[in-house]
Amino acid sequence: MIARPQVSRVIPKRVFVLGGTGTIGRATVRALVRRGYEVVSLVRPLAGVAGCLSPAKSARLLSGATVRIGDVTDPASLARDGIRNERFDVLVSCLASRTGAPEDAWAIDYRAHVHALKVARAAGVGHVVLLSAICVQKPLLAFQQAKLAFERELMDSGMTYSIVRPTAFFKSLCGQVARVRAGKPFLVFGDGTLTACKPISDDDLAEYLAGCIEDPNRHNRVLPIGGAGAPITPRQQGERLFALLGREPRFKQVPVEGVAAAS
Repeated sequence: MIARPQVSRVIPKRVFVLGGTGTIGRATVRALVRRGYEVVSLVRPLAGVAGCLSPAKSARLLSGATVRIGDVTDPASLARDGIRNERFDVLVSCLASRTGAPEDAWAIDYRAHVHALKVARAAGVGHVVLLSAICVQKPLLAFQQAKLAFERELMDSGMTYSIVRPTAFFKSLCGQVARVRAGKPFLVFGDGTLTACKPISDDDLAEYLAGCIEDPNRHNRVLPIGGAGAPITPRQQGERLFALLGREPRFKQVPVEGVAAAS
C-alpha cells in the first residue's frame, strides 16, 4: 500500500461581526469571507435604514457569512443569539449609531460596545478590530465622545486591539449629490476650508479592516487611514461636484459654533 501524504488542514479563524448590514459592514463581511475566515454576523430583526432589511434580506446581503438575529444593545441577546456558547477568535465591529444624537450615541457607540467586549472575552476572543473615526481626536459631538470613551475601554481591556480611524467616506457625499442635483447649494461648515481629508472607498477600508487580523504591525495601535491622493477640503469637494454636473458652484455656510453648541 502506498502511503498518502498527510494534508495539513488549517482551521480558519472565527470572526464575530457587529454592524454587518451597514455600508462599510457589508464590504467588510465580503472582505473577511474572501480571506477564508468563518464569519458570523449578528443583525437586528429589521436591520438597515428605517428597518428595511428582513432577516432573509440581511442573509442575502451577507452572502458567505452566517447571519444570526438579535439585539446588540442587550448583553443577554449578544450571548444567547449571537455567540451561542461558541468560541470565536476575533471581534470586528463596524457598528455605529444611526443618528449621532446623544442618547443614541451613548447607547450604541459606547454601551453596546462595552457589552460586546465582555461577551466576546467570555467567548475566547483575543483580538478586537474596531471601526472608529478620525474626528474623535477633537471630540465635540456626543457620538465622538462616546466613540472615544469606548476606545479607552478597549485599550485598557488587555485584549489585542486594532482601532481604525478613517478620515472620511465617499458615501458621506451622497446627500450632497442629491441636493446639488435638485438645484440646492452644497452645505459647508464655516467657509468650507477649515478641514481637509482623504476620503476612502468602502472596499478599500474593508480590506484594511480585514487585514488587521493577521498583520502584527496593526496590533495594539490606533490607525488613521485615508484614501489615495492629496487631502481635499469640503469646498473643493463641492467645486468638483458642480463641475461634474456642469453647474456654477453655490455654497451654503453653516456656522461651526451652532454645531458645537448642539452637542
